[in-house]
Amino acid sequence: MKKHIPNAITCCNLICGCIATVQAVQGHADVALLFIVIGAVFDFFDGMTARLLHVSSPIGKELDSLADVVTFGVAPSAIIFAYLQSEYSTAEASMAFIMAAFSALRLAKFNLDERQALGFIGLPTPANALFWGALSIGLDGMEYAPYIVMAAVPVSCYLLVSEIPMFALKFKSWGWKGNEVKYIFLLTCIPLFVLPLILFQSIIGLAAVIAWYVILSVCTQRNKN
Repeated sequence: MKKHIPNAITCCNLICGCIATVQAVQGHADVALLFIVIGAVFDFFDGMTARLLHVSSPIGKELDSLADVVTFGVAPSAIIFAYLQSEYSTAEASMAFIMAAFSALRLAKFNLDERQALGFIGLPTPANALFWGALSIGLDGMEYAPYIVMAAVPVSCYLLVSEIPMFALKFKSWGWKGNEVKYIFLLTCIPLFVLPLILFQSIIGLAAVIAWYVILSVCTQRNKN
């Protein structure tokens, strides 16, 4: 019985992604983002549960990627699609789903890339999904926002499949040495998220946190080289 528990958690992630997609198409970006966040929680615990119960399996790995494609690929693409329809035709807005394809490619590469045990190569799909959910809500009502979003989608697609190394919030020890970048990120992302929430009652700070994560990763790697 216990071998099915991680897969059941993964299926909960998939269901959250389906609900998020429906809510996004119906124009409820805030509800869609909520279910993406809930899906991310399930995504975090399915792998942890599999390791704790010692029931990791190839089918679990494949199921996890399929669920992630929906929750972190299709759902954020649907959010962008609904957002772009205010200024673009349906055909033009449908270009948002290119990001779903790049998310699938990103996940396929992750499954085969042995370099990503302690960090990431390219932007993780959950981070990308959270960025777009928060950005679409934070920019709602701005005059030129749909054009900004349309221009930013190709950048997001590139980051998903790029060869840019990005750090992961995994700690082998809790000391400062060796974890400097992680602690700097955690300390600085608090005001980035909280200040817009307090001053403007906006969650766009979450998008700022993800953008800062990318910038800090790029700068850190540049310094290493």
